[in-house]
Amino acid sequence: MSARLTRPLYLMMLPVLIITCAFFLIPMGKLILISIGGEEGGMTYWHALTDSRYLSSLLQTLVLSIATTLTTLTIALVAGMFLARNRFPGQSALVSLLTFPLAFPGVVVGFLVIMLGGRQGLSAELGLLLDGSRWTFAYSIVGLFVGYIYFSIPRVLITVMSAVEKMDVMLEEAARSMGASRLHVLRDVIIPALKPALIASGAICFATSMGAFGTAFALASGINVMPMTIYTEFTLGANVAMAAALSILLGLITWLVLLLARSVSGANTTPAA
Repeated sequence: MSARLTRPLYLMMLPVLIITCAFFLIPMGKLILISIGGEEGGMTYWHALTDSRYLSSLLQTLVLSIATTLTTLTIALVAGMFLARNRFPGQSALVSLLTFPLAFPGVVVGFLVIMLGGRQGLSAELGLLLDGSRWTFAYSIVGLFVGYIYFSIPRVLITVMSAVEKMDVMLEEAARSMGASRLHVLRDVIIPALKPALIASGAICFATSMGAFGTAFALASGINVMPMTIYTEFTLGANVAMAAALSILLGLITWLVLLLARSVSGANTTPAA
């Protein structure tokens, strides 16, 4: 390709490079400098990975994100298959309702979880009616898990429905004609065909769960996840270097998962807001 033709291509890349530097490379570089600029220097990262409080927060965030991802993929796969292959009155309204949580910030999702499982919520009223005690789960890791599931399903559901609509139904019919059961068709035909979409949307779900702050902030009592730990170190502890180091570690783990998912699925796995 001649230099005359490549010059416009480089010019077209210029806005992307400017945005990347302004909103990613420069802030990340500054964050790294802050993380090693404290009294401990580079040992801040070692402290973050060996201190039981920080390590527990990181592991709890990982377990919660993995559980959210697997549960969301299961629910979205079943619902997406049904909605993509069946037409019935009110289907469009139902799909719109299922994707409506995309419009809610994390704090609103946390408020909805409190309305469901808080001390004055629906589950508390049901518990008082049945055994005289308040059933609550909102202010725990269970409540955060419910909140994450709520705002993760729309992100995965849309991707799964789109992938199902592009599937070749003839492959399933051929498998059934050869005597394959529904379970075998699901395992050997449907899931392999949807594998790129499931991996890509699962990576987005995992990344969103790792970094979600608003819902955890609304349900902060007794919840020790990494975004809340970073917030506490920065605001209450005034430990800016540790907050920066934990942010780098959180971002690095999430980035590695996204990179792995992209290499496995060959799909675009960009975290949604």
